[in-house]
Parts: sequence; structure tokens; C-alpha cells
Amino acid sequence: MEMIRIENLRKTYTVGDIEVPALREVSFSIERGDFVAIMGPSGSGKSTLMNIIGCLDRPSGGRYLLDGVDVSGMSTNELAEIRNRKIGFVFQSFNLLPKTSALENVELPLFYDRYQHIDDHRGAATRALERVSLSDRLDHHPSQLSGGQKQRVAIARALVNEPYIILADEPTGNLDSTTSIDIITLFQKLNDHGITVVLVTHETEIARYTKRILELRDGTVVRDERVEKRNQNKNKPVGIVEAGR
Repeated sequence: MEMIRIENLRKTYTVGDIEVPALREVSFSIERGDFVAIMGPSGSGKSTLMNIIGCLDRPSGGRYLLDGVDVSGMSTNELAEIRNRKIGFVFQSFNLLPKTSALENVELPLFYDRYQHIDDHRGAATRALERVSLSDRLDHHPSQLSGGQKQRVAIARALVNEPYIILADEPTGNLDSTTSIDIITLFQKLNDHGITVVLVTHETEIARYTKRILELRDGTVVRDERVEKRNQNKNKPVGIVEAGR
């Protein structure tokens, strides 16, 4: 079943009197449960594409269907509801509140759910941290955590609403090589438990932990291929607890 369908997607920015095309007739689909890396040089359209997939921006033309629903023309409030219910975000810089505990950081998205689909905020946040093996760090602040632990908190925050899809923008960009492998292996295990994962990365080795690579150049898709002989972190398995839905 398709989770994402992009049809002839276009995005043009206006800078003064000049129109700058960021995406040019991009088309592809992503099946539910896939794990996709988006690659490409600076200015290729990666960030623009991720913003549209994440319902943070609208296309100038074409269609974007998320879980079978055309979100291209939705209102700001409708897009916010889609983001809150179906999408979890993970960023390179973690984006954690420095004076707030890991548990409170993970709880944060639940306060923005105006429909309150999850009643027990503390319990949901605790379960999300358990899923990323941080049940012993609930009360720790970001300054008390390593880079890898901070990213695990950020991943738990992305998981707390039980999203269908996780979008990760350079999630290993601020980490050393060993920690990067731990984090990408965690994404593999989340994907093994059914979550669709789309990540932006400039690292070929990281991309080879995914199932599929989409490469952009000058706003168009120039490569779309399945990954053969995926990288696996066999020597240092990452624990994960599967949460009930």
C-alpha cells in the first residue's frame, strides 16, 4: 500500500523579480513500510522536497498524496493536524529544550494535539523512551546526555504520537561515526516494526542502511534504486521495545 505518492511535483520560489525552480516535475511513490534515503548535492531540492512531504510547505504544482489523501491544497490547520497525527520529525541538531528533562521533551508534541488523541501524556512519553532504550534517562536534561542519547530522545519525541512515517533530516550529521551507526541501526529496527522512514543524508555509507535511494539533482530525480546488500550493524545490536498501537 502506498504511503506517499508524488505526481509531477513543482516548487518555485520568487526572489525579487526572478523565479527560482526548486523542484521540477518530480514523480515517485513510497510504499508503507519502506525505508528511503534522499541524497543529492546542496541546492538539489532535498530540503524543499522534505518540507513538502512533511506538510511544512506546499507545492507550486502537481499532487502530493499522503496515505491516500491529497494534501496539496489543504489549509494551514489541516496540514498541522496531518503533521501531528501521521508524521514524526527528527533533525540534525536534535532541537531539544535545554532546561527540560528527556521525558518532558518527548511529551511536548502531545500538548499541540488539539484533539487529545492520547490522554496519558506521561505514559506515552515513557513508552516512547523505552522504545529507544532510554528508560533510565527519563529525568536527565540534554546537558547530561551524550550526542547519541540526545538523538534517541529526539527519535522518541518523533514516536510519541505513534506516527505512520518518520522524516529524518541528516539525523547523523552531528554524530561521530560509531554513534551514527547506532542511530541508523535504530532507524532500521523501527522500520522493521512497520514504520515508514524517509531520511536525508549526504553520507553514502549511511544511505546503504536503507532499502532505497532517491537522488536529486537540479530539482529532478536522477536516480531511484533499491539497495542491494544493505549495511547491517551486526556486531553491536541496538535494543528496541515495540510499542503497542
